[in-house]
Parts: sequence; structure tokens; C-alpha cells
Amino acid sequence: MAFSPNPLSLSVPDPAFESWLRDSGYLDLLDHRTSAAAAAPAPASSSSSSAAAAPSSASDDVVSSITGGFFASLLSRLVTVSSLLTINPFSKLSADDFSGDTPPWTTGFFGACDSYSFPASSQQARMRVHENIKRFARNYATLFIVFFACALYQMPLALVGLLASLALWELFKYCSDRWEFDHHPSARKLVIGIGQCATAVLLTFLNVQMALFSALAVSYSVMLLHAGFRKLTPSKKPSRGR
Repeated sequence: MAFSPNPLSLSVPDPAFESWLRDSGYLDLLDHRTSAAAAAPAPASSSSSSAAAAPSSASDDVVSSITGGFFASLLSRLVTVSSLLTINPFSKLSADDFSGDTPPWTTGFFGACDSYSFPASSQQARMRVHENIKRFARNYATLFIVFFACALYQMPLALVGLLASLALWELFKYCSDRWEFDHHPSARKLVIGIGQCATAVLLTFLNVQMALFSALAVSYSVMLLHAGFRKLTPSKKPSRGR
């Protein structure tokens, strides 16, 4: 998105400005802008008569204000964390996000300690999840493979079932090439049906689906937490205009 060079460009609407920041790669500024908007203090509602209250009443008001502020902050954080469960993290994901290079694990994916912060609002958590998942899609896919391999290591029967299923379809391919099932469509469909039923039996009784489900659950939780608490960084080096 580009704005024509005229004085009216200095007063663009907030959605248009945020869209320009996102398209230009200034994700860190967009993240900071969202944090500043959420941390803006609410307008004071105390009246001038409260200044003349008794000292004991003033101290009670201070204690109640501190207590109420603590519980309000705690409730706000719980609501923000729970909002991560309502986000569809793959709504803005596309196939192009898997075609690029994998970001570095140390400096890019994990980052330093100051690369993480609690999201100031549900809006910021949603924005972080969408942008970080688009950027680290290949890293999350690698983590899922690692978790799935660990699940198979913990469940040897699932590993046997997966290998047996792969061997079954390799056998089908070998038989298809040897006996030329391509010239016999009816026999080919029959053999494919038998192979699908045998694969389903193997995957079910040898708990392959349990290993897959556990890997999906762990990788999904790690992905949401990392993407929600990871600060946004510039997605590309901004180009300077003339």
C-alpha cells in the first residue's frame, strides 16, 4: 500500500496505517503500537470532593484500589491467555509461507529473553499469532515432525504400525507394476480397497493415531504459546524512499 505525497497523507485512518505497517514489514512498530494502545490509562473519574475525605477513608480507598487493580489485571491476563484458544491460527496461512527459507532457530525463532512479552490485549495476541505463524511456519512444521518422532519412540507399536502401513503400500505398488493393474481397473479398485481397510486396521490397533494426536496436541500448544508471547520483529528490511 502506498500513499501519495500530500499533507492529507499525514492523517490516514488507523486501519489503513496499520495495513501499511504490515505490508511494509514494520511488524515491530505495529506490535509496539498495539501495546501502547492497550496500556493507555483510563480517564480519571474521581471528583474534587474525594480530596477532602478523611485519612482513614482515603487509606481504605487506596487498599481497595490496589486490590481491585490486582484482580482486574489478573482477570485481564486470564482473558488474554484464554483468547488464544479461540483464535484460528491458520486463517492467514498460505502455501507460500512454506516455500521460503527456514528462519534461524537461535536468533530468529527463539530469540533473546527480551523477545518475549505478555500480550497487552486479545487483539495483540491475535495479531502476534497470525503474523508469527506466517513467519515461522517451517519451524513449527519441523517441531511437529520432532514431536511425532518422539511419540513414535515412546510408543514402539505405533512405529511398527506406521512402518507396516508404508510397507503395505510399497507392496501394492510392486504388485501393481508386476501384474499391470492399470489394465484391469476393477482389480485395481479391489486391491486399493483392501489396502485401505488393512491400513485402517493397522493404524487403529497399533495406536498410530494416538501418537499422531499427541504430537498434534503438543505442537499446537507450543505453537500458540510461542506465537502469542513472541514479539513481532521486522519481516524484511524496509526500503528507504528517495
